[in-house]
Amino acid sequence: MSYSFEYIDIILLAMIAGFIFLRLRGILGKRSGFDGKVSPTLDKAFVKTVLDKKTEKESFDQKAQLNFLKGAKIAYETIITDFSDSDNKLTKCKNLLSKKIYDQFIKSLEERKNKGHYAQITFIGINSSTIKEHKKINNNLEVTVDFESEIITCIRDKDNKVMSGDSEKVIKVYDTWVFSKDIKSNNPNWLLVDTIG
Repeated sequence: MSYSFEYIDIILLAMIAGFIFLRLRGILGKRSGFDGKVSPTLDKAFVKTVLDKKTEKESFDQKAQLNFLKGAKIAYETIITDFSDSDNKLTKCKNLLSKKIYDQFIKSLEERKNKGHYAQITFIGINSSTIKEHKKINNNLEVTVDFESEIITCIRDKDNKVMSGDSEKVIKVYDTWVFSKDIKSNNPNWLLVDTIG
């Protein structure tokens, strides 16, 4: 007889638990949509810049700026180190360059190759990166960034003789780069569109 009461207790508790679960689900709802990791393509985007549909002005608050700078620093290092590679192809950073900048870089690499020279660059790190200005021009967002970095750089000839620079001296480099993003494009990447100084 006592066993039957135990079974009834278990059934009643299970029914109560089921009722509570259904009530919570009804109140809180259930998970839907994408809950996994961001795809590698989306992960390359420097920042989600939110546009106010009424005013069509960009919202570029402090958090957005920090996220942007994090991505900009990765892009900066990627472009600098790829430019120093001896393959002269810019394979790692091509998708971060506008056509104009890509063509300029390729031309420079071809001139270096024709002279029989190659660059030897050791990227030490970025000391600082600050947003100088950001603006919206038609459908493009543009962000100008000042970088201060440290590198070891020299140009060598085909006989490995140093033509310029110093293979052991760390130097500070100051660059101002302009990144742009077409807000109507499906491409999440910001592109380097200009280098100043």
